Amino acid sequence: MTAVPAPGGPRGRYLGDLALAALAPASWGTTYVTTTTLLPDDRPWLAATMRALPAGLVLLAVNRRLPKGEWWWKAAVLGVLNFGAFFPLLFFAAYRLPGGVAATIASVQPLVVALLSLPILRVRPGRTVLVSALVGTGGVALLTLSADARLDPLGIAAMLVATSMMAVAIVLAKKWGSPESPLVMTGWQLTVGGLLIVPFLLVFEGLPPTVTGENVIGFTYIGAIGTGTAYALWFRGIGRLAPTSISLLGLTNPMVATLAGLIILDETLTAGQALGFTIALGALVAGQALGRRQTPAPAVAVTPPIPVTPAVPVTPSPGTAAPRSEAVSPARTAPPTTVPRPGPRPG
Repeated sequence: MTAVPAPGGPRGRYLGDLALAALAPASWGTTYVTTTTLLPDDRPWLAATMRALPAGLVLLAVNRRLPKGEWWWKAAVLGVLNFGAFFPLLFFAAYRLPGGVAATIASVQPLVVALLSLPILRVRPGRTVLVSALVGTGGVALLTLSADARLDPLGIAAMLVATSMMAVAIVLAKKWGSPESPLVMTGWQLTVGGLLIVPFLLVFEGLPPTVTGENVIGFTYIGAIGTGTAYALWFRGIGRLAPTSISLLGLTNPMVATLAGLIILDETLTAGQALGFTIALGALVAGQALGRRQTPAPAVAVTPPIPVTPAVPVTPSPGTAAPRSEAVSPARTAPPTTVPRPGPRPG
């Protein structure tokens, strides 16, 4: 039997999954511009609540699916890690740190995911992935850091905890799998996270006295596009891609944020920042292209025809019936056997 790769193999599907998942951190890269131009000033709890709860309730109402069994507590854990604790820490760090410092800290997430994958998923991260993650962090630092960047200890601690929590969520989501579609899973987690944030909003900030039309546009964008749609694509990617592969896509976040600043806020890009952008982009491409373990294309079994043995002619004796031929019938062929092919190495 000869194994022939199936037409339109998995490479196209892999690139499609990669592109869709990359849209999530790319949309998160526009959050800073949206926050500074459309949202109320100095309202981190309000921003976190409006980013999570409305989108979660809409998805919950549309899908009309609730968790079952153990997924009540699993959805709650993931909701806290991804939203309930992550969003407040993220906005707290954003108000205390320059965007470059926060982006550089967040870019170490692929390293955290790689380290957690070994004890939790029993997956040893490849050398290429680790090198790409380190190089990507260096590129992001060149792209976003400035000489006068202030280093607030509480802000740094908050960003480190937030980055680590999202890394834990990626690994746990990969380990637990998904009982429902990405939209359903996103609705569960956003609702849990948003409800957790509401009491802190009421205690520390209270409801806003007024909401402008620009505020409504900003909240709608970060809720519907930057959260609901983005996290549905992100969770879909977690289910289809390796944990280290999905986490490396986070490098697109600071790159898109830089481009958004250039286009919308009329910021400028120095030679060092341009070099950092190139390094981060190269690390992202190299990590995906070289770090991916090649998965063989599905084989289509092709069974060669079994030769028919001609029957030996026998002259029948008078009064006896001619013996039936013992030739192998063309319709009676042996079942195809699949030749073992090397499987993918741990990624």
